[in-house]
Amino acid sequence: MKAIIMFNIFGKKKDNVEQKIAQILFDHSMVISTAESCTGGLLSSRLTDIPGSSRYTKCNFVTYSNDMKQGLLGVTADTLEKFGAVSKECATEMAAGLHARTNADVVVCTTGIAGPTGGSPNKPIGLIYVAIKSKYKSVVQEFRLNPKLKRTKMKYKFTQCALEMLLDFLTDTING
Repeated sequence: MKAIIMFNIFGKKKDNVEQKIAQILFDHSMVISTAESCTGGLLSSRLTDIPGSSRYTKCNFVTYSNDMKQGLLGVTADTLEKFGAVSKECATEMAAGLHARTNADVVVCTTGIAGPTGGSPNKPIGLIYVAIKSKYKSVVQEFRLNPKLKRTKMKYKFTQCALEMLLDFLTDTING
């Protein structure tokens, strides 16, 4: 239900989310890394659209293949076999592996199904998992968006979910 609420308020709740994230990262001298699957680098692109983003961007991966999820991020073959690449478990392992590999202050990972093909009854088009991890805490959240969206719009909305989640995570971290 939360994903539906976020979808309905898209663009109203958190305008200029990238700028707000950048300001927190700048103000607290934090660095970020990303690992993306279904968003194909769009999350990284949006984070680096801010001038000066090289001060807070450590590294970013696009890991579409399971081989790269395993080799670069340490996702286990067991997780991929039991739960699949589009799962809470995979997103969690992506974030843990990325954090261990980059030692960034915060990492964000995405895995999902942007469509228009590839969905199933259990894992429909519009399903995304976003995992965020820092040294002190980690979270993973499932979002389900309108499966009828065109692929480019789906990817954009996926990144919006991830950015809004990241802004909340960073705000909680600095106020915490």
